[in-house]
Amino acid sequence: MYINFWYPMVRSEDLADDTPEKVKVLGLNFVVFRDSEGKARVLSDTCTHRGGSLGGAWSNVGKPRIIDGCIVCPYHGWEFNGEGKCVNIPSIGYGTDTPARAKVDSYPVEEKYGIIFAFLGDLPKEERPPVLHVEEYGQEGWRANSILVLDVNFHYERSMENGLDPAHNEFVHPSHGHAGVDRKTYKVNEYDTEDHNQGWGFWFMHKFHGPPMPQKGHATADEDTPWGDTRTKSGDVYAGGGTYGPNTMSTYINIQPEPNHKGFRQYFFEQPVDENHTRIFFLNMRDFLLDPKNDGPIHARNKIIAGQDIQLMEEIYPVMTPLSTTKEVLMPADKAIYAYRGWLAKFDEMGYRIDMDKLNERNGKDVAYAIPCPDRRTSGNWVLEPVPMVESKAVSKEAVA
Repeated sequence: MYINFWYPMVRSEDLADDTPEKVKVLGLNFVVFRDSEGKARVLSDTCTHRGGSLGGAWSNVGKPRIIDGCIVCPYHGWEFNGEGKCVNIPSIGYGTDTPARAKVDSYPVEEKYGIIFAFLGDLPKEERPPVLHVEEYGQEGWRANSILVLDVNFHYERSMENGLDPAHNEFVHPSHGHAGVDRKTYKVNEYDTEDHNQGWGFWFMHKFHGPPMPQKGHATADEDTPWGDTRTKSGDVYAGGGTYGPNTMSTYINIQPEPNHKGFRQYFFEQPVDENHTRIFFLNMRDFLLDPKNDGPIHARNKIIAGQDIQLMEEIYPVMTPLSTTKEVLMPADKAIYAYRGWLAKFDEMGYRIDMDKLNERNGKDVAYAIPCPDRRTSGNWVLEPVPMVESKAVSKEAVA
């Protein structure tokens, strides 16, 4: 898991003006709330007084409090503003100057695509990668489904690699119209990967062979699929994708080619909760079937497809991807997996990997850790310990050869 990237925290629609949300990301707790101007704020969740949870419930009112745009600790009433500074300590009197050390980490926030993102790291603004730009969002001729949130019980790297894998569709997704592998002719087509111009990941495109999608009314058709008559006669579909940072993935599915293009562009913003849990924020864009009445069936279809992956992925072992390719037998079809792991190796070299073994050994026991925020580069007097980081490259050279 890595610091210095943007992570989805909550859907915009799920964050009320008066009710904070406690969120676990990268194995640590955060509190997300809106200040008095409605701006989303993200702070480390641990109060620096005596360890109260800023997003924890108040026993006398049942939910956390926000007063004058500040999140209020339910233990002793300390009030922290959006910058993470404690502005009121009731025990010394409201309006009294507070100690400089009475502060928690506050993280840069952007609200886009119906998602609240936080930059969990200490890089200054000019050095941060931006939130992935979704070029179709809000553009004429494209429609976005509302954000679908999927909670899954597996590591986010396994989730990312599954989304990049062109060799599993015929075996995991029979409803794609590619079921029934012809053992005499089946083979995954060759493809290449290339780093994309945003500089934080890679891209590839692959041609799938398959029969035409069954039409509605046909005995083998899925009646919940509203696009059954849009596939090319050959059944071939061009699909590909890529990564942006360690936790963001895009998938392009071209059902019908130009000039009358029909297809989906899908974006997966993954929230690594911990080593065994991931929350996926799924944005689906389409340039056909633009009537809002199709939103529901398309959402339902995506849930079915995701469910097929989830059922299989929850049985993957080991939980995390091996650090060495000698611990797996990879094939040419896994070229995208190599590319993703190559980018993770680059993030290791940048020193962005959290030492999860050390974190889990002490966090919440005798130490309260926090992801260091940008303010730590310009000020001292921090109470919470910065997360332990891997000091050297964590992935062997052979993994990216």
